[in-house]
Amino acid sequence: MTATPTVSVTLHVNGEEYALEELDTRTTLLDALRDHLKLTGSKKGCGLGMCGACTVLADGRRINACLALAALYDNKEITTIEGLAQGGESALSPLQQAFVDHDGFQCGYCTSGQIMSAAGLLREGHTGSADEIREFMSGNLCRCGAYSNIVAAIAQVAKTPTGSAPDEKWSEV
Repeated sequence: MTATPTVSVTLHVNGEEYALEELDTRTTLLDALRDHLKLTGSKKGCGLGMCGACTVLADGRRINACLALAALYDNKEITTIEGLAQGGESALSPLQQAFVDHDGFQCGYCTSGQIMSAAGLLREGHTGSADEIREFMSGNLCRCGAYSNIVAAIAQVAKTPTGSAPDEKWSEV
């Protein structure tokens, strides 16, 4: 019987550094976050990258953490839903507050992935219209059907008077 190959990985998650020693090379970023770092905000949905419940930001880009091998994100900056809160876990970011204000969730299971995808969308500047928001959020499924409320929440944040450059809007997310 052969030993399972392992690797040492350093993940920078929500501004903190985590060293994972002897990590199975097949470990997904989602499993590393949930099982090794106990950051359970990112959800396991389909496991196929089709629902978006596991969406996180890696170096500012939206990715499906269920499809990403943790070893490939060594020394990358990862942001999870837990990292969007401002001033600790009790202070919501403007984007999180907009989801509350517009009831952009029902059962709540997809909410963290929806918010993380929306954070990436805002950073990318794809907020010119409700149709554009819908198009660029199409990789995230909500089985409860809160889509119009999600679009309204994103539109609210996109209209925040912080300037027109996508990176300036990102600072407010």
